[in-house]
Amino acid sequence: MTRLRYGYGGRLLRVNLTRRTFEIEEIDPGWMKSVIGGRAANTRRLDEELDPGCDPLGPDNPLIFGVGPLTGSLLPASAYYTVTAKSPLTGILGDSAAGGQFGAEMKMTGFDQIIISGRADAWLYLWITDEGVEFIDCPGYAGLGVASTTSSIRKAHRDYSVQVAGIGAAGENEVLYSAIVSSGNRVNGRTGMGAVMGAKRLKAVAVRGKRSLEVADTLGFLEQTRNLERAILEHCEYDKRYRLGTTMLMQDLNGIGILPTNHFQEGVCDYVDEVSGQTLAERYKVKNKACYNCNLHCSRYYVTNEYEAEGPEFETLCSFTSRLGCRDLAFALEMNAVLNQAGLDSISTAEVIGWIMECQEKGLVKPEDLDGLELRWGDTEAVRSTVDMIIHRRDLGDRLAQGATRLSRDFGEEAQKLVMQVKGLDIICGDPRGIKAYGLTYAIASRGADHLRAEPYFELTDLQDEARERFGTEKAAMRMEEEGKAVLVTYSEKIALLTDCLTMCKNIGLCMDILDLENAASLLTAGTGVDYTAASLEEVLGEAVQRDRRLNRRFGIRRADDTLPERFRKESLPTGPTQGSIVDIERMVEEYYRLHGWEDE
Repeated sequence: MTRLRYGYGGRLLRVNLTRRTFEIEEIDPGWMKSVIGGRAANTRRLDEELDPGCDPLGPDNPLIFGVGPLTGSLLPASAYYTVTAKSPLTGILGDSAAGGQFGAEMKMTGFDQIIISGRADAWLYLWITDEGVEFIDCPGYAGLGVASTTSSIRKAHRDYSVQVAGIGAAGENEVLYSAIVSSGNRVNGRTGMGAVMGAKRLKAVAVRGKRSLEVADTLGFLEQTRNLERAILEHCEYDKRYRLGTTMLMQDLNGIGILPTNHFQEGVCDYVDEVSGQTLAERYKVKNKACYNCNLHCSRYYVTNEYEAEGPEFETLCSFTSRLGCRDLAFALEMNAVLNQAGLDSISTAEVIGWIMECQEKGLVKPEDLDGLELRWGDTEAVRSTVDMIIHRRDLGDRLAQGATRLSRDFGEEAQKLVMQVKGLDIICGDPRGIKAYGLTYAIASRGADHLRAEPYFELTDLQDEARERFGTEKAAMRMEEEGKAVLVTYSEKIALLTDCLTMCKNIGLCMDILDLENAASLLTAGTGVDYTAASLEEVLGEAVQRDRRLNRRFGIRRADDTLPERFRKESLPTGPTQGSIVDIERMVEEYYRLHGWEDE
């Protein structure tokens, strides 16, 4: 078998925690070419090796870490890695990606994938180098936050360059929406990958590589990456993204009336100036930070009277301000630090709390139904104590740790309808009634309510002439229109997948419209020595989308699951620029299915 030489590490590491053994395998180049790498490669492994009926928290659920052929290269923002398994939160395909430094260091070990199976008999961490694995017992690490765990491992190996992906108390306690955190504040947040890690009694994965990354055409690859660097620096949103990162969306989404407020009951937050990214930057930001080899530096480091940390990203900022009716920015920054060190997904945490708030407001759930817990909009002290209960699964927190969808089943149909979820995954902080392509993305995304499977940011540009040329209708660039959105999402899902396969940050590759099939094919050809064209890439990506669907069908997902909560389909927003709008999701899903050639079952 010809070995993968350029771009790829060319090796697969299999780790069995039960037996404390490992095996190193050469990766078949033909197998890898069919998936490129990263997320698509992880999903194919899961599809090939998983018993779909397995317990997500059992030893037979493989936990797969994967990087792409250009991870750790000169490609800007090529820092990402993906973790994949059967989701304990949703019971279907689960994965989550994160940036930072971990992915690049994993690449230097020469392993493109790490597949972890079994369950350890005591808490341990994996020490992974070019040569393989050491299983290091760490009973004293139990209960430590992610930063403390990272610091302890680095001190133990006397090497600050060690990169650590670990879990905090939430993962240890198998909260179903717990996260894996690396580089201190880079979070694999969605679908409960931290709970899978915790169930395996795996506190952390530490990587330190000594290998170098070779590309096939050095000068050609350098030219391609320099072109992308210039495109990033010259982009019209560069300065705004540099100053604010994704927190720019607080003002932006509020301005078009789709900032989730009081659990999506409203789309305009009248105190947004108090909790905006601009206010965060003015009062608390002390410097910018960046993922590996990124020239945007969009992350921010902040200091308050009580906390200092990196972030927050928009989702966490919105989740603990307007989504819960909280107007205290310092509290949101506190929650960002607490959740990241405990390893807990901010979106799902805020959803279970916001759902209770609305249900109690409407009289559908009484405090006595929840051990006396009473939650009101903006009650930061109650939110703080509830988050702590969830992290430690203490008292009522044991029920809340199941997530809003499962918790709602203890109550009536009207209460169940108020969970803002698709396929068991909680919806992000963007109201689809004013961004119709995003609404379609939430509905059809293979891991549940998710924007990152397509991220059709183009619909917010209003570039109508370009939309007509690229997607056949100017309405693809008009956020309130439903026409043309299936075509846009079909295109965007391929570029989103492409960024996850290379790997590259979506905020740059997709939202800033930096990456396309043509320049990606040139990058991959120069980087790996494998001949790619835009057409061949599109074919590989299309098959990967189909594979996601086939795998989820094995988990029991059907056409009826590709929808949105009733609120977005039947209730219009009461005020603001999106007032009166609802989502005709059936129309868009039907067109999306037709474009994919899928049966309407």
